[in-house]
Amino acid sequence: MSNIWMWVRATRPKTLTAAVVPVLVGSAIANAGGGELRWDLVGGALVAAVLIQVGTNLVNDACDFDRGADTKTRIGPLRVTQAGLFSSKTVHNMGVMCFLIALLFCLPAFLVRGHLLVAIVLLSCLAGYTYTGGPFPLGYHGLGDVTVVVFFGLIATAGVRLIHGGGRFLSTPIVVASLQVGCLAAELLAINNVRDMHTDVTVGKRTLPVQFGLFFGRMEITILPSFVYLLNIFWWFQGLKVAAILPVLTAPIAIRLVRTVWTTPPSPVYNQLLGMAGMLHMSFGVLLAIPLALHDQPLHR
Repeated sequence: MSNIWMWVRATRPKTLTAAVVPVLVGSAIANAGGGELRWDLVGGALVAAVLIQVGTNLVNDACDFDRGADTKTRIGPLRVTQAGLFSSKTVHNMGVMCFLIALLFCLPAFLVRGHLLVAIVLLSCLAGYTYTGGPFPLGYHGLGDVTVVVFFGLIATAGVRLIHGGGRFLSTPIVVASLQVGCLAAELLAINNVRDMHTDVTVGKRTLPVQFGLFFGRMEITILPSFVYLLNIFWWFQGLKVAAILPVLTAPIAIRLVRTVWTTPPSPVYNQLLGMAGMLHMSFGVLLAIPLALHDQPLHR
């Protein structure tokens, strides 16, 4: 296995929809009603978003190994540190480098949009690092799920809209769309946490399934997409009926995913569910973004 391919595996490509979907949806809201689009700025921000996600994954790879969460008994996908392909220091440093390079790609947007955007991106890098790094790793204290919803939903989606058009950071349509994006990103983490709950408990990694049990973990995986589809009612009453209906075409993916979780104990099968959840996240995001972008009235006021 070549070094390049090993590093690609380490980035966890199935999770990278968490970086791309907020850019699509945030850009769609910015475009609604003929709004300003700044792809010259958002192009760098997209690269930065992917780098922040990759940095988060690499630091997680290294820190989970150092804390004893990743051992030979794990049933999840390959972790390059645990597999002995790279040292934890090398993987950790590569993750930190990803965060630093992400800041560089955001420099043009920083110069145009100012201090608020700088704070948003710095906080995003900090959240990515402290998910499993630092003295108080969020993922080890049951805070990983809410962190994903906030940073890969609200902050990322609203931040992209801000880069395009400036002005006010939040509005009701931004909050609703961000919750939909963030909850489907958290679905990936929820599946991961249920799969690993039996090994996480042995090293004090107190994810929500570890704290509250398998039933709770399965309920979370069920509720997250259900809530996302329920939020489509908002678009219906805003007069965006296509935006309310079109993403529902992804429901068969969600139903199959949830049914498998309830009928299958935590096992390597859940690795396939991660791919399914990534497909759900991306396809829902695209089918939501298209009608929002084509709407003839501004959505962010």
